[in-house]
Amino acid sequence: MNYTDQQTEYMILEYSSSPNPETVERIAHQLNKSTKSIIGKLSREGVYQRAIYTSKTGEAPITKAELVSNISENLGIEIEDLVGLDKSPKTTLKALEIATGAMQTETRKREPFFNRP
Repeated sequence: MNYTDQQTEYMILEYSSSPNPETVERIAHQLNKSTKSIIGKLSREGVYQRAIYTSKTGEAPITKAELVSNISENLGIEIEDLVGLDKSPKTTLKALEIATGAMQTETRKREPFFNRP
């Protein structure tokens, strides 16, 4: 689809002031074009910003394999020693990652159970 210079300027100005999907839909409706066409043109002009994927909790997505890798690094052991851990629920892995990371950065307040008298 061809766009005039005025249409292109209008699209860039509108989208730059409010870069979101609603703006794209509004521009598409006003110019009588499809949203995909508008996105394509804005991309070619270098102004389109892809939506950043986030999980349901609003965090950046992380795989179970990445969590297990972080846990093995925090514990200072090989990842092969944690075979099967990636089958655990993600919330458990996140908690374990935090707990193992905290153990290395914080000093212990109590002796481990097996070292107590």
